Amino acid sequence: MGKFSLFILTLVLCIVPLIAFSQEYTIGEGDVLDIKVYENEDLSTTVRVSANSTIRVPLIGEISIKDLTVSQISSKIEELYEGDYLVNPQVDVFIKEHRSKKAVILGQIKNPGQYELRGKVTILEFISTAGGLTPDAGGTATIKRMSTSGENKDQIVLDLEKLIKKGDVSLNIPVQDNDSIYISKANTYYVSGEVTKPNQYVYEQELTVIKAITMAGGFSKIAAKDKVQIIRLIKGEKKILERVDMDEPVLPDDVIVVPESFF
Repeated sequence: MGKFSLFILTLVLCIVPLIAFSQEYTIGEGDVLDIKVYENEDLSTTVRVSANSTIRVPLIGEISIKDLTVSQISSKIEELYEGDYLVNPQVDVFIKEHRSKKAVILGQIKNPGQYELRGKVTILEFISTAGGLTPDAGGTATIKRMSTSGENKDQIVLDLEKLIKKGDVSLNIPVQDNDSIYISKANTYYVSGEVTKPNQYVYEQELTVIKAITMAGGFSKIAAKDKVQIIRLIKGEKKILERVDMDEPVLPDDVIVVPESFF
């Protein structure tokens, strides 16, 4: 497959879920709708959805649209007009303003806070709206989903590495009303002593001592390579592991110490 074909395929995979999300959007309180009745301009109107999920339509009066999508509202109005008012009515409903839904994003995000959901918004779009991830962002986004009564309904943990770095679009789910999203902080470890770049580093799975030292630029010329230590917190107490093997697994929050050689 050529690069251009691969690009088109990737683009389609990203767009198709967004189209589906748009069709499934449930209208709610505060949304503003444009209602167009074909060949009956006097019946066309613009309405705002009330707090009890109703709208007022010419001739028909107040109708409930609770938990309905745009296409379902169109069908409902057509059914109500048909017979008593119009013959074969054709009604189109458009969303003029999205006002009804909000979600919160916190944690390792550049601009944490509450944001309006204008239509169907995916998790990647929502992260972008909030300014993107901070450099300290970890590998998970936890979504606490609320029911309409305000009670905890569900908890979803998304793998951000699969979603962002590996492009798994199946994880790019839509954000829902009242969602609370928390971006985790990355686990870290430390490398100190006789290495080229002693510092704090982001922890990765299957990390070993030699990989950690390589990330820190390698040993300095006066490093005691056979005397490397790990300072590790075990059950709340600091333990020092002496003369660790280069293939020793590193854990989050470990401090790797490379002492100086005196010979």
